[in-house]
Amino acid sequence: MSAPSDDLNRRAAAWLAEDPDPETRAELAALIEAAETDPAPLAERFAGTLTFGTAGLRGELGAGPTRMNRAVVIRAAAGLAAYLRDTGQAGAGPVVIGYDARHNSARFARDTAEVMAGAGLTALLLPRPLPTPVLAFAVRHLGAVAGVEVTASHNPPRDNGYKVYLGDGSQIVEPADREIAARIAAIGALDSVPRTEGGGTVLDEAVVEAYLDRAAGVLASGSARSATTVHTALHGVGAAPLAAAFARAGFPAPVAVAEQAEPDPDFPTVAFPNPEEPGAMDLALATARRHSPDLVLANDPDADRLAAAVPDEAAEGGWRMLRGDETGALLAAHLVRRGLPKGGVLATSIVSSSLLSRIAEAAGAGYAETLTGFKWISRAEGLAFGYEEALGYCVDPDGVRDKDGITAALLLTELASELKEEGRTLLGLLDELAVRHGVHATSQLSVRVEDLSVIADAMERLRSAPPERLGGLPVVRTEDLSAGAGGLPPTDGLRYTLDGARVVVRPSGTEPKLKCYLEAVVPVGGPEGLPEARAAAARTLAAVETDLAEAAGL
Repeated sequence: MSAPSDDLNRRAAAWLAEDPDPETRAELAALIEAAETDPAPLAERFAGTLTFGTAGLRGELGAGPTRMNRAVVIRAAAGLAAYLRDTGQAGAGPVVIGYDARHNSARFARDTAEVMAGAGLTALLLPRPLPTPVLAFAVRHLGAVAGVEVTASHNPPRDNGYKVYLGDGSQIVEPADREIAARIAAIGALDSVPRTEGGGTVLDEAVVEAYLDRAAGVLASGSARSATTVHTALHGVGAAPLAAAFARAGFPAPVAVAEQAEPDPDFPTVAFPNPEEPGAMDLALATARRHSPDLVLANDPDADRLAAAVPDEAAEGGWRMLRGDETGALLAAHLVRRGLPKGGVLATSIVSSSLLSRIAEAAGAGYAETLTGFKWISRAEGLAFGYEEALGYCVDPDGVRDKDGITAALLLTELASELKEEGRTLLGLLDELAVRHGVHATSQLSVRVEDLSVIADAMERLRSAPPERLGGLPVVRTEDLSAGAGGLPPTDGLRYTLDGARVVVRPSGTEPKLKCYLEAVVPVGGPEGLPEARAAAARTLAAVETDLAEAAGL
């Protein structure tokens, strides 16, 4: 093994000298010592920097500029403070800071508050680990100029992240992300960043109470509240806020999945704390089989997403998970039935089902399609409801201009209650929507990689040799989304339109995954035609997935 280069040694020593965290200092010192015989691990830590973008920061905890740590967070906070100051926002309102229960989240939040205070801004810390939607609510509720949420959402336990909101309560997009990143890059030595030790004010529970009041307000006055539920927080921060919201709304108390109810940053009962991942819902469904509720609800660790399962005799174990597209359609249909505000728009992303457009058209409502992520969906003009297939739902954009797993749970349980009193079910309502608008079947081919070059190679292969047929269907139109197709901002992705199907391929913005989103649409003549229409859609999806995987070299 070769010894580390003089440049690597110099950069590592400089980082070590200013790292404020004893734990990461010790980690880096050990890497420097080990580099005398194996420099590769140390070189990896200094192979660039953790990139600040539209998702803020997200990465593995550890020492060095490519990891999430206090030095990286302090620089990020200083860059955000400089951006607010340079754009004339520094005196216009506070910066609100929230955090989840992951490793180092509270410390990163405190560092951010001290940097903001040192820069002369008013820093307000949420009172304890809370769901991300509470932070998004607090930004608007408190008239803040910006918000920071320390969270890695549903990433693995070793990760953490740093999500930034501006004063409208939406996540940052271009050009703000680029301008903040430039200011982060311009930060010099860490000891040049002014910090006020103990700076910032810790808010009391009034902001949480205001959020819970607003959350209960998403329900219709006098609506049914009889549905029973099982709830899992997946070791995150959603259990207590959801239980409080359900009590305030007058629903029966959810039965908590006890093994997963308390926050635990190690997420001991799941491989990945994401309700979409295999096995993550096993304990919740086992609890449901013991208690026979009307509905199973699951939040991800920062409770901005919602997963749901419903009784289904035909499903293995008697319960079926709803896809995000199915829950999105159910919530949209429920809100349409209640009556949308005049000019209200239903919005979703390009990777979600096109069923929402049919629901909007039938209701005479507006419809908008955006790039993936709530940073875009939340900006749809006239937004009344927005969702994306990855279990994110915005049911109260004036209160929380982001996805919110608590209010979505309330609204879905209200719908289940109303259907229950009418002798109907959520699955039955999905059948009704399919008969009216056609079967819109969706699936996803998601490939997690260790080497990011696998994703780049797959995208290059599809661009250089675009498929002409997928699943036996001709590709009617191929769009490279990096060119800003359809009037959308440029993004790394490809979209294929087929006769009766659609495919979108894109790298994940938050995880080392290549994601391929498939949809097949099959008309239905009546209720009796549903089984065959669904079978035909499933055959189409399977055939398209096989051909797409081959075309991408996966």
